[in-house]
Amino acid sequence: MAAEILAPAGSFEALQAAVRCGANAVYLGGKAFNARRNASNFSDEGLKEAVDYCHKRNVKVYLTLNTLVSDSEIKTAYDAIKTACDAGIDAFIIQDIGLAAIVRRVCSSVALHASTQMSVQSIEGIRVLEKLGFSRAVIPRELSEKEISAISAQTDMELEYFVHGALCMCVSGQCLMSSVLGGRSGNRGLCAQPCRLPFGVNGKGGNNLSLKDLSLVDELHRLEKAGVCSFKIEGRMKRPEYVAAAVTACKNSLENAPDEQLNRSLQAVFSRSGFTKGYFENKLGKEMFGIRRKEDVEEASGVLDGLQKLYDKENPLIPVDFSLTFAPETPLLLTAEALGKTVCVEGNAPQKALNRAVTSEEISERLSKCGGTQFYANKVEIDFSHGLFVPAGELNALRRNALSALENAVAENEKINVSLYNYNIAPHTPSERELHARFFDANEIPEKLTGISRVIVPLETDGETVERLCKNGIEVAAEIPSAVFSNYERYLENLNRLKSHGVSIAWVCTLDGVSIAQKAGLPFAGGFGMNIFNSVSLDEMQTLGAKDCLLSCEVSLSQAAHMGGEMPRGIMTYGRIPLMLTRNCPVRNKLTCSECGKNSVLVDRMGVEFPVRCKNGCSYIFNSRPLWLADKQSDIRNCDFALLYFTTETKTEAAEIIGDYICEKSAKGEFTRGLYYKGVT
Repeated sequence: MAAEILAPAGSFEALQAAVRCGANAVYLGGKAFNARRNASNFSDEGLKEAVDYCHKRNVKVYLTLNTLVSDSEIKTAYDAIKTACDAGIDAFIIQDIGLAAIVRRVCSSVALHASTQMSVQSIEGIRVLEKLGFSRAVIPRELSEKEISAISAQTDMELEYFVHGALCMCVSGQCLMSSVLGGRSGNRGLCAQPCRLPFGVNGKGGNNLSLKDLSLVDELHRLEKAGVCSFKIEGRMKRPEYVAAAVTACKNSLENAPDEQLNRSLQAVFSRSGFTKGYFENKLGKEMFGIRRKEDVEEASGVLDGLQKLYDKENPLIPVDFSLTFAPETPLLLTAEALGKTVCVEGNAPQKALNRAVTSEEISERLSKCGGTQFYANKVEIDFSHGLFVPAGELNALRRNALSALENAVAENEKINVSLYNYNIAPHTPSERELHARFFDANEIPEKLTGISRVIVPLETDGETVERLCKNGIEVAAEIPSAVFSNYERYLENLNRLKSHGVSIAWVCTLDGVSIAQKAGLPFAGGFGMNIFNSVSLDEMQTLGAKDCLLSCEVSLSQAAHMGGEMPRGIMTYGRIPLMLTRNCPVRNKLTCSECGKNSVLVDRMGVEFPVRCKNGCSYIFNSRPLWLADKQSDIRNCDFALLYFTTETKTEAAEIIGDYICEKSAKGEFTRGLYYKGVT
């Protein structure tokens, strides 16, 4: 497909700014189930108006349903799907695999775009998306030009990539910081952005979780060559002037007509210490970090009026061809054609000229005046007879009627049929609950693992350790981490190696891992990072072939208890919850790797410490205190297993914790109950 500029529309004014400045498509949200719930967004009527406005101007509309949905919200989500289809939207942007399954069942003709929140990072994950019916993937901002090219060379799936706007420190879909620290979930569209607050390293201050904004508007041709077909601008929470500037800058870039003044205004209207291209150019480090400074805020006010002029009037976007029959005693017949649509309108027959006859040039000039509409005259052909006259007002009316009819024809949506959805998943009957243990470091696995039925080990574990565990009658799973990126060949090699030593199942944390496990010929279980939040997603994991699945730790105990279906499921009951997965180590802003020694902490403004551990080219930021439910196991219902998630614990500490869970003891130090009792908004 031709390169597409995809603009954010958090309000109708921002949508107008995007369209008038030349966006080919916009993405927007309804009042629920979108990742920017604090934007103005669109009511049901507003959505119809937005789609009609865009389609009349040959602009596509993608609806964001890119949050996790609970069982109690599925009926509301179905209603949102039906409303969007009735409005004529062109695609859904989805995070939740259960919600994607519902869309596929009830309106399969509408395109499915995989949100960047799905955390698909490699060709392996893309292949799973293809099986799930997606036609486009919004690939992570963390991918480099080389990695994008490698993916596009192996798939026909459309690739969409962010080219301008805010950069999250965390890989999208893997952030729990806002929900765990404040109950406002990024996976549910209410991220409070705690990462923009000060976080020091080992007592050294700074804003080590705040990245500069991304801007690749002058690299669009490189991106196009790499295989990106849709250039996405972040910013549904930002003002229309920002949208206008970003879209115009992208359009100028594609037309090889850079405007340095506009680019300066784009930085002034919103940035955090300027812009970065770090991930795309594979140049990571402290130069990528920045905050919203006082001078950044002050610069914005000076450019707003100028940017508003970019979209204050209708911009003619669509070429139209006119053909007029102008003959004696024959009604005027004007044909207008654009975008494959043709309309015809009639007027009164021209009169015999009593004084001066009208010329073909005058008629052509009248028909070409399309001002105030989205059309501009391309070709004007007239079957002309001399010696005739027609009032100018009649020609103007004929042109207006033709363009109005053409506008409606261009905007006419093919009816989208939406089937009824019967949400009828049978109640779950759990088996006797097992205890599973996952280890970040295989060297910290205790010798005795009484009561543990499955141990999840990292891929770099040695074969001797795996064989020892197997001899003790323990099922051994190998974890395919949530950080895949360019590591998938190495992961597959290690997985096959561990399989030869007795590993019998893969524990996958993203859809990338599903494909890697299947290549290794191993069954798989859904692990941490899969964001399983409802019964339909559990059912979809079973369809993919999962043996069992870990529920999202954003699910409350009450929600878990009411989930249905056959798929065995469990919850994390102990451990430091991974708050972030980052590809740019925050510790390296202050320390070298040797100085860090894999034992650093981030420190917030209250002095709370968050451990950081690095592996596979990424950093994991863990919660300051562990989750503890050993003494609350009677509150856990409808689950087949409980997971002990070991990260920073020593071998001795892990053994003691396992014993405490067998005996259902209370915590000895600081702990948290996580979100299991209060849930998330």
